[in-house]
Amino acid sequence: KPAGWQKGDRRAALMFFFGGGWTTGTPRNAVGWAKTAAALGLVGIAPDYRTKSRVGTSPLASVADSRAALRWVQDHAEELGLDPQRIVVGGNSAGGHVALWTAIAATPPGSAEAEAPRFKPAALVLYSTVSDTSPATGYTPQRFGEHTTALSPVNQLDPHMPPVIAFHGDADKLVPLSQATALRDKLVAAGNVCELHVVPGGGHNFGNDVPEWRDKSRELTLAFLRARGIVP
Repeated sequence: KPAGWQKGDRRAALMFFFGGGWTTGTPRNAVGWAKTAAALGLVGIAPDYRTKSRVGTSPLASVADSRAALRWVQDHAEELGLDPQRIVVGGNSAGGHVALWTAIAATPPGSAEAEAPRFKPAALVLYSTVSDTSPATGYTPQRFGEHTTALSPVNQLDPHMPPVIAFHGDADKLVPLSQATALRDKLVAAGNVCELHVVPGGGHNFGNDVPEWRDKSRELTLAFLRARGIVP
């Protein structure tokens, strides 16, 4: 919670999902984002979701949990001191995949309609994101069984999506840059906002390969959110 927070506040919030291929990772990997949000006057949220290494689940459960997490936060907005319609959702890698699914209205396989978010995120912040799991061009489509296209965000986007800021390294050998450019092109073609920043020489964890982009990506993200009145 930010300084001066009170129950009943209507603050903006940032919810950031950790990555790990729907297999590894914990909310500890996203606490830095939550603390940064709180320092800026927002409510910071580092949610959990089921992963294969801890629970033995498939990515369908990860998607279901991300949608349920946003719904829970929206349902408890008053006690959390936030505005349920001003929640920014972000994630990196598989965390970006589940973040995208909080902004898509259709209930995907493995998710419960009763746990769908009440409102779309105010914006999406995507780092090295898996946005395509389709059979022909997607990342590890075998993980999704018969639902590989049904769980592929780029194939299921709504006509109206929240504004997106995305970062992706041009040397990412795990999730190729082509996924980010295809997502941007489809969003923009439908009249949505998508600001894609390509990190020269950046791999999947581009902050390690090109350290200056750690601060640069956060500065660009803050400018993007300030321009939309989300960050003071």
